[in-house]
Amino acid sequence: MKLVTEIKDAKYITHSGTMHTDEVFATAFLDLYKKNIAVIRVPQIEKEKIPKDALIYDIGRGKYDHHQENAEVRENGIKYSSFGLLFREFGKEYLKKQNIEDVEEVFNTIDKELIEGIDAVDNGVFPEINANFKIKTLDDIIKACNPSFGSTQDENEQFIKAVELAKIIFQEILYNIIGKVKAKKIILEKLKTTTKDYLELEEYIPYEETVIKSEEGAHILFALYPSNRGGWGIKTIKKSPEDKTDRLPFPENWAGLENEELEEKTGIKGTTFCHAGRFLITCKTKEAAYQVLNKMLSNRTSE
Repeated sequence: MKLVTEIKDAKYITHSGTMHTDEVFATAFLDLYKKNIAVIRVPQIEKEKIPKDALIYDIGRGKYDHHQENAEVRENGIKYSSFGLLFREFGKEYLKKQNIEDVEEVFNTIDKELIEGIDAVDNGVFPEINANFKIKTLDDIIKACNPSFGSTQDENEQFIKAVELAKIIFQEILYNIIGKVKAKKIILEKLKTTTKDYLELEEYIPYEETVIKSEEGAHILFALYPSNRGGWGIKTIKKSPEDKTDRLPFPENWAGLENEELEEKTGIKGTTFCHAGRFLITCKTKEAAYQVLNKMLSNRTSE
């Protein structure tokens, strides 16, 4: 992407001044989609000066400007911002150009997991976060790219930095979603044939969301998988997407122990670590992991 200073040289037009997450991500997406776009940021639209083939977004009260009464709204009530409007129109074509399988599901998932939240915040719908510490949201991070008070930072240079950051974030989230969509198919197939109360994986793949949300995974209490640190990991399964408590946590007297101390408490040779949160245990061998699972499932109690 390059910022131009003459409107006759611009193919894409957005507003100047304070940058917001929606037009930053809209610009990032357009640059990924169209490659090396020429953008100008202006305080207002002077229609007589606009090139005929220019695309205008987040300003000008046109197709990709949500600052008007008839702005389009999703079925769940979340209004589209410029990012959402542009991705809705060009997103599937962009994904097809990337030779992505399951375009429809990837498109819907990235809208749900990234774009809808950006659109919501830009339209004044903020998430409820109850915490006794400061949580920096994606919106906070992009806003922090605006020139700092008392600094000599240039507005347009900062915009370019924010767009480059947004491109990285967008692409990494997209790659993550592509992986999750592929993994979902594998996990659903495994769940169809899993009669035990744990899911056994030959390699670590994203499983949690599929297990928690699917009917097939309703009986699953643990997942067993080879750890990328060596050995084997066993993780608990949460009750639901909203309820983050474990379906069956590891015992309180195992919490935070490792190696010999944990072996003594569990009575199982080869156990190496139990997380203080009681949602993870690691073992040196698969046999030790099986013993942990058998102990948990045979002695299960409701807490």
